[in-house]
Order: sequence, then C-alpha cells, then structure tokens
Amino acid sequence: MIKVGVFGASGRVGKLLLENLKETDQMSLSSVFVRNSLDFSIDPSVLVTSDMASFLHACDVVVDFSLPDACEALLEAAMKDPKPLVVGTTGLNSHQLNLLKDASEIMPVLYATNMSLGVALLNKLVYQASKALEGFDIEIVEMHHRHKKDAPSGTALTLSESAAAGRKLDIDKVRVSGRDGNIGERTSDEIAVMALRGGDIVGRHTVGFYNDGEFIELNHTATSRSTFSKGALRAASWLVEQDKGLYSISDCLGL
Repeated sequence: MIKVGVFGASGRVGKLLLENLKETDQMSLSSVFVRNSLDFSIDPSVLVTSDMASFLHACDVVVDFSLPDACEALLEAAMKDPKPLVVGTTGLNSHQLNLLKDASEIMPVLYATNMSLGVALLNKLVYQASKALEGFDIEIVEMHHRHKKDAPSGTALTLSESAAAGRKLDIDKVRVSGRDGNIGERTSDEIAVMALRGGDIVGRHTVGFYNDGEFIELNHTATSRSTFSKGALRAASWLVEQDKGLYSISDCLGL
C-alpha cells in the first residue's frame, strides 16, 4: 500500500485528492500538511500536522497542489528528507523552478501544470501542428474561474512552450500576453497567450493555427477538477517506482 501525503489539502483539488484516495486501490492517505487547521473532518488515523518533517516522514510520496511559496517550503524540506514529489502547483517563479530541478537531482519529481490525460495529449498535438503548419499564426486563449490567481495559466504557458519547440523558437522571445493600443502588425514568430477569467469555469484551452483561407483550432475543456486529482494520483503511483530525476505527465503516460 502506497502511503500518500497531501500538501495543500484545503484547496479545491486538495479536497478532491482526499476523496479520490478513499476509492483508489493500493494507495492510502497517510498524512496531511496544514498551516493552521482543517475546516472539515478527516479520518483520525491520518496524521494532520503543521510540522513538515513529521508530514514527510509519514508518507511514501507527496502530492502537492498548494501555492508557490508553500511549494517552495516543501521543496526545501524534501531536500533534507527526500520523497517522490508530484507537484501540480502553478505560478512558480524562476527560483522555485530551479529548486524543483535541484530536488530532482536527489529524488524523483514529477512536475505538471496540468495533470489531465487530455492536456498531455494536447501538448503533443500542439508540438506536431506547430512543426507541420509553417507560416500559420499561433494564438492561445485560456479561460478559468474568477478565483484563479495566476495568469496566463500554467497549462497555457506549457502549451506555448510546446508550440515554440515545434518551430525551434525561444518562447521567452516570442510570447505575447497582452495587446493594447496601436502596436503595429502581428509578427510572424509571435505566439500569443491570452487569459480570460469569470464564473466557475474549471478550465478551457484553445490553441489556434491561423492562415490565409483556413485555420485549425485544438481545444481542451475540463468539466471537473477530479480529472486533475485522479491524474495526480496516477502519477504518484507511477513515480514511486522511478529513479531520481525530473519527469512530466507525458513521461508517466508514455506519450
């Protein structure tokens, strides 16, 4: 039985992880890290703690859906007590991403801005389309609920990286995340990533390839956050068997 520690259990996906673990074979919830206290009941056999060392010691693998600063603290603690880490927190800054890489040198780490099978496949399709459709303009639009804090979404940024890789472009040099005023014509290498926020939209991503006389759009819509929690648990069960290194959800799914 794989003992799972949930980091970020009070969040939307975190709560789903607790529920999904009740129905997942060969996995059990062993520990939950909280900064203060949980506002809901939990099985008394589960360790609920604000002590990071105790939290890590009680589990075989950690699934993290928290906030960037909290994820940073987790990575720093795990360097002292290495555990397989499944990280689904988005909005990480460059320092936190570097910490992720450092941690992967001493333990297996799977980092994904989106844990769904559909998005993993979408990234592969975007790469292939970007490579094949030379000369097509690439525009990405993402839509999320009003409470999402980071923009553009981590998923949209990953999709833009896949598109740039298909054309051997440096995404940091070609990404545009806003247009306003008399900015001139669109450049040929430009990859735009636009964010919309409203209501309770779980997540919708559209990657469009536009040319004179034709266009193609690739879409993915998440209708339930359970696709992220179930994907993360599938990743956790795979990751515990891996050697140290930095992995993606595509590695887990064999894409």
